[in-house]
This record gives sequence, structure tokens and C-alpha cells, in this order.
Amino acid sequence: MRLLTMTIALSMVASVGAACGGASDSSESSGSSQSSGSSPTGSTGSGDIGAGAGAGPGGISGAGGNSTVGSTGAGQACATQQSEAGLQQVYLAFAFDVSGSMGMNDEPWHDKTLKWDPVVAATKQFFTDPASAGLLASLTFFPGADRRRMCSARAYTNPDVEMTPLPSPAFGEAIDDVAPRDDDDWRIGTPTAFVVEGTVDFIEEARQRNPGKYAVVLVTDGYPQLCDDQSDSVEAVVRRVQAARENNIATYVVGVANPPVEGAPESVENLQEIAEAGGTGDAFLIDTGDPAHTAATFKAAIDQIRGTAISCTIGIPPAPDGRTFDKQKVNVTYTSGTGNNPTTLMYDQECAAESAWRYDDPGNPTAIELCASTCARVQADAGAALAVEFTCEDVIQVPL
Repeated sequence: MRLLTMTIALSMVASVGAACGGASDSSESSGSSQSSGSSPTGSTGSGDIGAGAGAGPGGISGAGGNSTVGSTGAGQACATQQSEAGLQQVYLAFAFDVSGSMGMNDEPWHDKTLKWDPVVAATKQFFTDPASAGLLASLTFFPGADRRRMCSARAYTNPDVEMTPLPSPAFGEAIDDVAPRDDDDWRIGTPTAFVVEGTVDFIEEARQRNPGKYAVVLVTDGYPQLCDDQSDSVEAVVRRVQAARENNIATYVVGVANPPVEGAPESVENLQEIAEAGGTGDAFLIDTGDPAHTAATFKAAIDQIRGTAISCTIGIPPAPDGRTFDKQKVNVTYTSGTGNNPTTLMYDQECAAESAWRYDDPGNPTAIELCASTCARVQADAGAALAVEFTCEDVIQVPL
């Protein structure tokens, strides 16, 4: 999915005369309100977010096309100016397990053809997929090459691939470089807590230079091992991802299970605790045993992460020419990637309604936030387009 681009079309009152009429009658303030009249785009104030499609006349393409908004209100001449603002930039910091259990063939359940090969193939595809355009990603391998520093967070603060715009071949090249030459060339150990800590440290420094939405993507086939049990246990990892989440850094977990062969130990179920602590719900647990199926399910997991990682927060740009933003003169419209007609989304500060949006702070808004159900549908629609129209008359009632 490409990152959506939102164009903010600012329709302001002309500087002379009373060209744009007064505000519509106010209803009692509540968390949900939308005018009953037609929106400036001609769509009604309700409708299925899934209806409509790619940018039609006056719409915006999902790839960031131009928008043209005419005068608003029948018989009213509004001076229209445009200002563009994009969704938050998304940065995914991958921590990728290259320990021997991924394929050193010392046990039947460490079969390289069943684990390493299909997982690597799907990972490379993600990093070179044109659908990943708009994302930035980094890649850190663990354990590190220096076994003396394996159990140190500082060993993982400098990624093997720095934050890079996708798609890019750099990630596949790095994976090829780290791939073991033979069964005796694998790295040993799973210092999960330390790679998470080091990756979060890297993120905290990076976002001081480049603000945006950051997340860790942990790809591993087992529990922490070979470092101190207290400092590198599942519980220790949970503490670290909880702290990161409190600092607005989510953690996704992709667990690569052992293949279903006799004697294979269970190694990924407890990873669910890490995903929950990281604020991303269920871990993605990948079955192995059939390479084609493993590659397909791994790709599906990464694709889902790509979608859900996309931000649904849009900063409100300043009004041009020193004019004043009016929070009640706003319409937010959605156009899906499969139709022509935009749908006006409902304003609902409590996010109780379907297909709704709200302000970050209704008293002093600085951003527009899509409510959870709206956000999920937009993230799943690769060709979606959003537009915010600042109108001449009140079209919503914002509670004080």
C-alpha cells in the first residue's frame, strides 16, 4: 500500500462583501454532528466508506495527485486556496533473527529449506515491492557478528541497513551478505531483549531528526537465549516494549514456528506477550513445513503490518494569507480505490459512529484523526484518497 496523501483544500471567505453566508443553526453540542445538507462535493453526510473509488473529478489520487475544489455554497463566491499536508511518515525498524535455529540443520526442525529460505524470500519481496513505496525501513540482524558484544544493547543501535525509502534492493543485498556460507557459519544466540533495546535507542535518536510514526518489527523463531536469564527473558523483552509503547513506539512480532516434525519443541507461543505489550495485538505466528505456504503466510503478515502501520493522523496546515482556520467549517471526504464518488465522513469526537473522524483536541485542534473503523478501512485500500475541505459555512458542530 502506498502511503496516502491528503490534500487540504482551504475555501475561505472573499475579503470584500458578505459573499459567504452566516453559520447554519446550531444543534445541541454533542460528540457527533454533521449538517443535513449536501457537502461541497455533492455527497451526503453519511454513507459506506467502502463506496466510491479512485479520485474522480475534484478528487485526489492515492499517489498524491492534484485536487480542484470550486466555490462552496449555492450562489456564493468563495476565494479558494489550497494547501497540502501528508499523513505522518512511517518508519519500520526491522530486527531480524539470523541465529542458527533458523537453518543450521543441526536438528530436523532447524531445516534451512523449511525456515530460512522461504522467510528470506518473502522478506526480500517486501523490501522490493512497489506497494511498499512511501515507507522507510531499517534492518538490524541479531545476534551481532561479535559474540563478545552480543548481549549489549549498544551492539544494535546502528542498523545493518539504515533508514531507507522503499522499495530498495539494499535489504536483499544485506541479507545475502549475512547468509551463512555453510552449516558451521551460523551465529549462535537470541539476544532479543538487547536488540529491542538497541533498536528503540536508534529510533529515539532518529525521530529527533525526522519526526513521524516509528515501529519495531521483530522477526524471530524462538525465545531469548544465551544471555543472562534475568536480562534476556520474555519478561525482560515485555518490559522493554512496554516502555517503548509508552513513548509512542509500537512493536510488531513475527514468530517463525518450528516445522511439525517429531521432537520439535514449541518456540513461539510466548511471543504473543511481546506483541500485546507492544500495542499491536496478536503476534503473527508463521507455520513452517511447506516452504511455499510459509513464504505466502509470512508475506501476508508483513503486508498486514505495512497496512496497519500507516498513520491515520493528518496535521492541519496553517490557513494561507494569514486567514483564520474555523474548526466547524470542515468536511472530510474519502474516495476508495475502486469507484468514482467521494463519501463525506461523519464528524464524531467520541468515535462512536461508523465512517467517522475527530479532532485531536476539539478545543484547540491541531490534527484530524480517523476513527478506528475508518482508519482500518483506509489502510486496507491501496488506492484510497482523502480530502479535507474547509468550507464557507458551518457544516459540523464541535463540542467545547
